[in-house]
Amino acid sequence: MKTASLSLRLGLSVTLMGALLVLLLACLAVLALDHELDSRARKDLARKMLQVEHNLRVDLRSEDLGSRAHPLLDLVMGHDNLSLSVLALEGRHPHLLSLGPALESSVGALATGARLTFHVWRDTRGNQMLTATRQMRLRDETPVRVMMTLDRADDNALLQAYLHSTLIALPLLLILIGICAWKLVQRSLKPLRHFRRVAGQVSAQDLSHRLPDRGLPQELGELARAINVMLDRLDLGVQQLSQFSDDLAHELRTPLSNLMGKAQVTLSRERDNANYREVLEDSIEELTRLNRIINDMLFLAQVSQPQAQVALKPLALADEAAQVVELFAISAELKDIELHLQGWGTALGDRLMFQRALSNLLSNAIRHAPVGTRIDLGIERHASDVRVWVENEGVGIGAEHQPQLFERFYRVGAGRSRLEGGTGLGLAIVKSIMQLHGGRVEVMSSPAGPTRFTLVFRAE
Repeated sequence: MKTASLSLRLGLSVTLMGALLVLLLACLAVLALDHELDSRARKDLARKMLQVEHNLRVDLRSEDLGSRAHPLLDLVMGHDNLSLSVLALEGRHPHLLSLGPALESSVGALATGARLTFHVWRDTRGNQMLTATRQMRLRDETPVRVMMTLDRADDNALLQAYLHSTLIALPLLLILIGICAWKLVQRSLKPLRHFRRVAGQVSAQDLSHRLPDRGLPQELGELARAINVMLDRLDLGVQQLSQFSDDLAHELRTPLSNLMGKAQVTLSRERDNANYREVLEDSIEELTRLNRIINDMLFLAQVSQPQAQVALKPLALADEAAQVVELFAISAELKDIELHLQGWGTALGDRLMFQRALSNLLSNAIRHAPVGTRIDLGIERHASDVRVWVENEGVGIGAEHQPQLFERFYRVGAGRSRLEGGTGLGLAIVKSIMQLHGGRVEVMSSPAGPTRFTLVFRAE
């Protein structure tokens, strides 16, 4: 089953929310209008009751209710929906004064007290009535019962007309809301359609496309920038992978070409055992180099995996460094190089990986140090980190080469480490090991030397 598009979902959601909001506002408007009409009716009755009280108190006595009720008649004259009843409760001349439209007898049963009271009721025709009652006194202190009734048929007719017009206009409003919501959603989702076109153009062969991140809503702008950063990383990764593939093919081609060439030359004619032995020894040397490259590549692939984890334990760095120095003592002695270790410290790490990283640095230092010089190894503890450094004298490394030193197969001089037996992967392995430990490797050098490589571990 095909799912609905995002624009359709958003359009229907906005339309539904708009419809509910319009219905809610319509209901609130009807209730507010009803409340306002009722409040105004009660205020009008209360104001007229005050006028009635004034006229009764100043101008009328009990015997005047039937003959001199002109002040009260003026209050209801011209109001077809207003009725007034005044009943003398005691006295020698009880009278009932009724002005305005005739009321049903049931209105006389409404409770009357010293305070103004409102009563809502319906007559036999179903019309809503509002009656205000109160006990008052005439000029001669005769108590009377005053009832003023307002027929609210006009208010109800106004309310019904408003409700009817609202019901007629409501479908038109809903249609208008739906059209506007659809247009708004289509316009808001326009950048996403552009995102789709750009995504369709991106491939492993072409990662140059980028999403525009200006003039977009904040959420889409953040999404575009995040996607562009992702594409930058992918582009860089693909370029590095392509470069690495080229470098690896070049590195493997040289020893394989040497092996094939020597084998073909050797087999081209009969040779004595000494020649065959020499060729085999040379072949073993090339095969050993191939084996080192393959082992280094496997190690890099292992430590470069995001899920790669090692159990970090406290290491006595001076003891581990001393073992590495002892391992390279013979190699240094062959070049009359003195190895000097100083300092101490502890850090969290993996013993074998630390020894391999330090071995790579020390091996490079011995390889490139002049004969008869000295190589210093130091351990320094700081507040936030522990540093293990290796420094050798001789020709240094130019600043233009230092940023690329830790890339795979990068060499400062063409064929420099290859001729000396290196694979071009030592410093890349050091960098990967330090990243796995949450640390880093640094280099400090100048063309005239000395050159110092530093392993930076986080302090415990």
